Amino acid sequence: MEKKFSIGQMAKVGNCTVQTIRYYEQIGLLPEPSRSKRNQRIYSQTHRERLIFIRHSRELGFTLDQIRQILLISDDPNHSCEEVDHIARTHLDEVESKIERLKDMRKELKRMISECSCNQVSDCRIIEILSDHSLCQNEH
Repeated sequence: MEKKFSIGQMAKVGNCTVQTIRYYEQIGLLPEPSRSKRNQRIYSQTHRERLIFIRHSRELGFTLDQIRQILLISDDPNHSCEEVDHIARTHLDEVESKIERLKDMRKELKRMISECSCNQVSDCRIIEILSDHSLCQNEH
């Protein structure tokens, strides 16, 4: 007999809130579970595995739309993996771009902080630079 899970157990497995699970159901990422006689949700092992997939994908920064696309493709085991590869590569490009922007932000923040004399606010280089974007040396 297949193991069944309550919504609370699913939340623990997925390291998320009950509201998150309900939201995933509402937007169609998780199929509706069966219900007990008292109208409580009863989840299957398939639900559990899908939730783990969704949560791991979210931890890697995939959007809900990207996850939806991947799930639709993965529901057909004979489907080509090319589309999934494209989604992952596109996401990787976005992550690498964000990393570069974050590096630029770090560099600019370090510069601002190093130029601050820590005397009076009227002389604060950080406030001056934050007030006038043209004083920034990097795009961020």
